[in-house]
Amino acid sequence: MENLRNTCSGSSGLCPRTRRGFISTCAAAGACMAISPMNVFGSLSEYSGVAGRMRIRIVYSLHDIVQPVPDWPNIAFDFRPHINSINEALTKAFPRYEFISTYASGPEDAEKISSDDGNSALDGYIVFQMNCWNRVVQTIANTGKPVLYVDFKYAGSGGFLVYTSDFILTKQPNVGFVSSQRIEDLISAVKCFDIVAKGGPLSAFVEATVQARIKSTRKSATLTYKADNIRSLPVDETLRRMKESRIVALIDGTSRSADPVMGIPVEYASLAELNYLWEKSDPHEAEEVAQRWQEKAVNVIGPRPNIIQDSAAMYLAMKTMLKNHNANAITVNCLGGFYGNQINAYPCLGFMELNNEGLIGACECDIDSTATMVAITSMTEGRPGFISDPVIDTSKNQIIYAHCISHTKPFGPEGPENPFEILTHSEDRQGACNRSILPLGYITTTLRFGRNLKEIVLHQGITVENDPDDRACRTKLCAEPVGDLEKLFYTGQWGGRRFGWHRVTFYGDLKEQVYALAEATGWKVIEEA
Repeated sequence: MENLRNTCSGSSGLCPRTRRGFISTCAAAGACMAISPMNVFGSLSEYSGVAGRMRIRIVYSLHDIVQPVPDWPNIAFDFRPHINSINEALTKAFPRYEFISTYASGPEDAEKISSDDGNSALDGYIVFQMNCWNRVVQTIANTGKPVLYVDFKYAGSGGFLVYTSDFILTKQPNVGFVSSQRIEDLISAVKCFDIVAKGGPLSAFVEATVQARIKSTRKSATLTYKADNIRSLPVDETLRRMKESRIVALIDGTSRSADPVMGIPVEYASLAELNYLWEKSDPHEAEEVAQRWQEKAVNVIGPRPNIIQDSAAMYLAMKTMLKNHNANAITVNCLGGFYGNQINAYPCLGFMELNNEGLIGACECDIDSTATMVAITSMTEGRPGFISDPVIDTSKNQIIYAHCISHTKPFGPEGPENPFEILTHSEDRQGACNRSILPLGYITTTLRFGRNLKEIVLHQGITVENDPDDRACRTKLCAEPVGDLEKLFYTGQWGGRRFGWHRVTFYGDLKEQVYALAEATGWKVIEEA
């Protein structure tokens, strides 16, 4: 192992260690945490400091420097050049500050950092959310020091949105945040630590980060959009079709009944049943479906033909399952089932095909999103929903809807089909999914039901871009909000006890119809933007 050091600060950022070398060193010492940040980067006591300088700890919240597991941005992602670039930019922009870099994978690491920092002359923290769900910022926020919380786009965005929402709902007094890919916006927010240096209160620091974020958010042009003559059914007919629908939800190995959602019947079935039907699928029919997908795709990058055929067999299995359960909607615990060897192929391409046909295929056994899709597809006589993990980028004034599957017929089964690519599933680079290159210049309505709350969150946007970034989910539809992007942080009910991360996007202006549906059922609409 070359050039091993126990401390790294300033622009050097990360020590030149590999994960393998780090584990070997720990093993020789007789013990090793999953990540041992203080061993890698040193503790504050090792820094002499300079009188009058701000001393800020940068904490990168991630699994490891080279990602060992499936998660955003993707397995084997190398964070080192990105972290070094951030550290160098901050050191150059703030020569009077002393930055001390470390990383942490979860609460235990964060506790050790905050404990070791406790008696030090530390002025504040910058916490970067580099993977989705590592719970680091909560512990750091509890130190009472000023904290600047930063999303690393298409990497930590899920945790960032949910955890930021939790901070807002609980009125955390010391946390400001940045949700921009532009380094200049990060620098503007870091300048807010000067308020603390001058003896200002935490409330002034947090408010300054808000103003910096609003000032740096790109201003919208006048939003115009293409005509879309959407047809929608009356509310009573929509409700009738919803009651005649059925959702079959596959989360584990059990089958059981469930409560309806806004009148839509729901039942649980087992993943074993789906996988059995996959094994029994007609291989010739699966080959024909797979061949059709490959001929229609503008690119096939990654999946081998046999993997695509496995996905086609999963599509046929889901069609059979819908028939057997007298259902028109299926939602599958795809990640848990695939990683747990309960299903042998991803259902992503099958979901694409079902949604194009006017049926419902929904990810991650998300019943609330599936019910949202059933309701609006019924209302519009076939328009499919795009279930996604949204990302907010203030530098572009965009909300980006990201997932590894989307329909390719956004205007319904009889409408035109947009181009798509067949790629591997992003987080683990296995299986097959699609990147849908969706139409631009149209108004969309994005919403999600909250069945336990009897509430619907809703916002609208104009589609402006398909982002091909390799990080995170494959399909990334970018939209400028109709309204105020900033409100999505504060009014958006992203917290885990509210609506969570998923949203469902439909082409068309459906705001009036959604309000009518909510009124007819006694539900409430919350406009997010």
